[in-house]
Amino acid sequence: MSDHPVQPRHRTPGRAAASNPDNRFDRLHVEAVDDGWTPEADLPVLRTEVRDEVARKVITRNTSPDLSFDRSINPYRGCEHGCIYCFARPSHAFLGLSAGLDFETKLIARPNAAAQLRKELSNPRYQPATIALGTNTDPYQPIEKSREIMRDVMQVLSEFNHPVGIVTKGTLITRDIDILAPMAAKGLLRVGISVTTLDKHVSRLMEPRVPPPAVRLRAIRSLTDAGIPVRVMVSPIIPALTDHELEAILQAAAQAGAVAASSIVLRLPREVAGLLRDWVETHFPDRATRIMGRVRELHGGKDYDPQFGIRMTGQGEWAAMMRQRFKIAARRLDLDRSLPPLRTDLFAKPPAAGDQLSLL
Repeated sequence: MSDHPVQPRHRTPGRAAASNPDNRFDRLHVEAVDDGWTPEADLPVLRTEVRDEVARKVITRNTSPDLSFDRSINPYRGCEHGCIYCFARPSHAFLGLSAGLDFETKLIARPNAAAQLRKELSNPRYQPATIALGTNTDPYQPIEKSREIMRDVMQVLSEFNHPVGIVTKGTLITRDIDILAPMAAKGLLRVGISVTTLDKHVSRLMEPRVPPPAVRLRAIRSLTDAGIPVRVMVSPIIPALTDHELEAILQAAAQAGAVAASSIVLRLPREVAGLLRDWVETHFPDRATRIMGRVRELHGGKDYDPQFGIRMTGQGEWAAMMRQRFKIAARRLDLDRSLPPLRTDLFAKPPAAGDQLSLL
């Protein structure tokens, strides 16, 4: 590694990551050294690029004991929301890209996702169970406004009466209330909206292209007014930065109509630890040591401990205290309820043109 400062190649307004760490699968490392000739003001702005991928399979299976679902769909790879803490960033390495700025700016869209999903659900051997959307990258990120891949996917799931759980920070979800509300009325749908902070300044730095917290709260109200059950997700909690807001976030969400709540501590797998460390040292240098120290306390002295059972809850006294605070606040606000399971008995392949109609 050179001791010279690295030469930036672009200006990056509205981006959380400050760099593009090496792809962990690459054997070679290339570093652009600042020779002092190019002023940063003359650099081009880094723009979002979107490429299409022909999906050969859209339902992804998992066997994680930490998750309440065994299948999911991701209409997009990468996420323009750009949350600096996103645990999905390392997945971009499998595309030959970086978990840093590449994850926020080099996106993959899957325009045939709905058509492929229809084929997979039409398989006579398919057995329905809740499909989760938004578990890796956000299905309602900004490019969904023009691409509408998520909307097409939801239309297919609605036609099959398939149970769905959606997790998002994107308020574009309210566009699809015409599809979501009838599904919720049948017991086929629930939504989780992530609210990490009520501080719009912290939010803009931490998750630069996510709608502001107040707008997300209004989205909760719009969804619940339409009869769609919404869980507020106070996730992740960042120690020494957003942890003091736990009760206030739950209070605001309850007032907006949320019917349940959940919470997950900060997770920093692989490259994410370095990206977050650089971010806090840049934006919150007065508390960077405290934040990263608390993170290591949460994960047994490491930046991250991937063990099942503790990776989402953390360990130690601080983690126990946060769980107790959440439990007390959620109970007080009636957000500690368990929602009923989504229905699978309504699942059926919709009739296609030329199909023989049932006599019953």
